[in-house]
Formats: sequence, C-alpha cells, structure tokens
Amino acid sequence: MTDSRTGVAVLGATGSIGRSTLNVLARHRDRFRVVTLTGARRAEELDRLACEVDPEFVVLAEPGGEAFRPAWNGDWRFGREALAEAAACSGASIVVNALVGFAGLESTLAALETGRRLALANKESLVAGGELVLAAWRRGGGRLVPIDSEHSAILQCLGNRPSEEVERLILTASGGPFRTTPASRFAEIRPEDALAHPTWSMGDKITVDSATLANKALEVIEAHLLFGIPYDDIEVVVHPPSIVHSFVEFRDGSTVAQLGHPTMEVPILYALSAPERLTNDYRRFDPVETGPLEFERLRYEDFPMFGLGVAAGRDGGTRPAAYNAANEIAVRAFLEGRLSFPAIPGVVERVLDSMPVCPVRSLDDVVAADTEARRRATEMVGRST
Repeated sequence: MTDSRTGVAVLGATGSIGRSTLNVLARHRDRFRVVTLTGARRAEELDRLACEVDPEFVVLAEPGGEAFRPAWNGDWRFGREALAEAAACSGASIVVNALVGFAGLESTLAALETGRRLALANKESLVAGGELVLAAWRRGGGRLVPIDSEHSAILQCLGNRPSEEVERLILTASGGPFRTTPASRFAEIRPEDALAHPTWSMGDKITVDSATLANKALEVIEAHLLFGIPYDDIEVVVHPPSIVHSFVEFRDGSTVAQLGHPTMEVPILYALSAPERLTNDYRRFDPVETGPLEFERLRYEDFPMFGLGVAAGRDGGTRPAAYNAANEIAVRAFLEGRLSFPAIPGVVERVLDSMPVCPVRSLDDVVAADTEARRRATEMVGRST
C-alpha cells in the first residue's frame, strides 16, 4: 500500500531544532513520515533516532576516526556531500534545514532548486547566500517558510498583504543573559554564563549569538531578504518575556502582532503545514496569567555585533558571508576558552575592515569569502591568545 503521508527530511536532526522537529512529527504521524535524517558528529544519537523513526536513509556528515557500529541496519551515507542528497531526496516533499552555520547553504540551495518546501531554521545560509538563495527559490518554484519564531510571526501577521502596504517590521529580542549586565563586566563572562539563556533552549552557537545579539542582526538581514522590506523599516526592541514574537505595522496605522509562549515547536509546526493550521496541544496563551508585556530599547553601544551585522547586510555582496564566517570562528574560540566575550566583535570588525565587498555571482564567490574570512579570523584569534 502506498504511504500517502508527506515525506520530511530533517537535516541537523541531533540539534535543538532537529529534536524539536522530530517531537512535532511524532505527534502528527498520521500526516507526516520521516524520510531521512542527517547529523554531524553525534553518531550514537543519530543511530538512536534512526531506530525510532526508521527513515529511508541516514547521513552522518562527519563520521570521525573511530569505528562506528550502528544498531539501525538501514542505508547509512557518510560525508558532507551527502547532505545535498538528503535535501533533494525524491521521497521528501518538505526539507527542514536545522543545520548550524554556513554548512547549511548547499542544502538550502539543493532543496529550493528541486522545488521542495524548505522549512528554514538555518538562517546563516540565507544571510550568506542572499540573492543566490532567492534565485534558487524562484527557479525551483517551491516554498520557503521560516522556522525562526520572529519570521514565522511576520509571515503570519502579513497574511496575503503585499509588502507595499507595510510601514515597518518590529522584531523582538529577549535581550539574552546579559540584558542587564554592565558592559564593564563583560570581560568576566564565561562560556557557561553565555549559554544560560533566560527564555529559550537552543544549541551552543545560536545561544552565544543571542548573548552577543549577532543572532538578532542575522534575523534583520533574513527579514529584509524574505519579505523585501528596506533595512530602514526594520526595527528591533527588547522584550524579555519572549511572548510577542514580532509586530507588523501597516501603512494605515494598524499594527498586528503574533503572541505565544516561547517554544520552537509552534513555528516548526506552522512551517510544516502553512497555510493550514494543524491541531496542537501546546500550552495556550493566557494574557492574565502572563501579566504585563514589557519592552526596552536595544543597548546598541554595549552589543556592537548587532550594528556590525546590520551594516554588513546593508553593504550586501560578500559582506554578510564574511560577517557570518568571522563570527562562527570567534564564537567557537570563545566556547573553547581561547577568546574573551568582549573580544568577539573586535575579531569580526577587523576581519570586515580587512576584506573588500565583492559582488556575488555564484556559489564560488560566497565560498571564497567565507573561506578567507575564516582564515583571517583564525589568525586574529591566534594573535589575541
């Protein structure tokens, strides 16, 4: 008997978004089936997930040096080149790209070129790839649905209204773990401090990006690309409870917001089913129980990664790719104890200042900018330790 359920490829299945996606899919087994799973280094965890969902094949992108004997005896594929195979898998109508960082770009392009619905959590691929990603989307004719709670909120608030009717977008930011920490104490911040996010449970890299506000800069670039709204019309406010995920203000003065308790499972479900809304038993929003919805202004001077990122987006070309690459190197060095928290923006700024802005004509242009920015950032981290 033919399985009529919608096939889903989950890229980055062992990460925070990947695991949340599998939780959502498990509650909707009558509607979806998992066709393929991919993971980077967590072979045992990927093996366990494969035993649970029994996909058509599994990709372990970075096998490692030790012998691995999986319990799941299905089709295992190895190496990063197999990620694009998973993104273009014939049995998957939906691709969830929950990979971390620039490594997700080729999978994003592969999914869009083949006309899949791409549920995108890997914002770095859109930021770095820019017009390449949008062009692949246009050629493939599929659908790109953001998983980020802020962009999911904007999509829902916009409905079918054209961008010409939008006055501005307002993205919210939790403020991260250092919202009230004086900048004079940033040198004392340890990796475990940065990973203690007050409202969201995320992977290490994105959690540090939230602490520096680099993540919010990436989201501004993403909003500009996804919705065609000028940078001057995109704002960010700090909203510690993380209940309001974004606002859309229309030219007639009406402002529409999307609200809900902080969880990635709600935007994941919407990305899988939009515009249809499937039944979900997640905690309901109670305005009385929630209480006041407080908002604050962003501390631009204390968190320079935000301004650097938005400026990179405005510059366009290869600049966003260079910003993203330098940030990935600096964040890794911070997590490994080789770079201080306040030194992260210094490394990124010096890399950007040392590299020209070049036009992006092909994937090779983006890869070259990414590679060079990583090389320069690595050298700068080495000199600072």
